[in-house]
Amino acid sequence: MPTPLLKFLILVLFIAVLASLSSALMFLFKDHETGRKRTLYALGLRITLAIALMSLVGYGLQTGQLTLGAPWHGVAQ
Repeated sequence: MPTPLLKFLILVLFIAVLASLSSALMFLFKDHETGRKRTLYALGLRITLAIALMSLVGYGLQTGQLTLGAPWHGVAQ
């Protein structure tokens, strides 16, 4: 059973990845003509957050706090 802290950290990292991706899209439209590099930095941050998220999920799988499979798998109908 995953600990509440692990679930919380995974959720926070996932939301941060989505926020970084959406900010990069916003910067792409705003900085189109100015030549600023905010889009590049936001996408770099997204890659870093995604690596951290995958590492955290890998840690959860390795320690047995997370398991593969759907939550409804094995439920009798």
